[in-house]
Amino acid sequence: MTRVPLTIYERIGGDETITRIVESFYPRVQKDPLLAPIFPKGDAIRPVMEKQRRFLTQFFGGPPLYSQLYGHPRMRARHLPFPITPRRAEAWLRCMAEALDEAGIQGQIREEMWSRLYTTAAHMVNQPDQPS
Repeated sequence: MTRVPLTIYERIGGDETITRIVESFYPRVQKDPLLAPIFPKGDAIRPVMEKQRRFLTQFFGGPPLYSQLYGHPRMRARHLPFPITPRRAEAWLRCMAEALDEAGIQGQIREEMWSRLYTTAAHMVNQPDQPS
């Protein structure tokens, strides 16, 4: 009997797809005028990318790679040092949507992923937007 993949992680193709998403996402972040100031520049982004790969693996039902190395994700607490405004959360989501597009994530699985990503991005907001 063939086992049907149950987790989002399995259904999107596992580590290969998560890696494609992360590799597509961070160049966008580094070019975004709202996000670039709060992320490392150039190759200094590599450790952040690896953390994100580990987190997304776990977040979407794969092995607990993030927790094995860093403990409980506590994402909001870990992001408190960074000024995350509603506009920055929207920019993060825009970059992630483009990365999902590039990775070919579509249909029901994309909706499931997007729901989780959207909720998480909204939860990370820790200060209001500044007036323009």
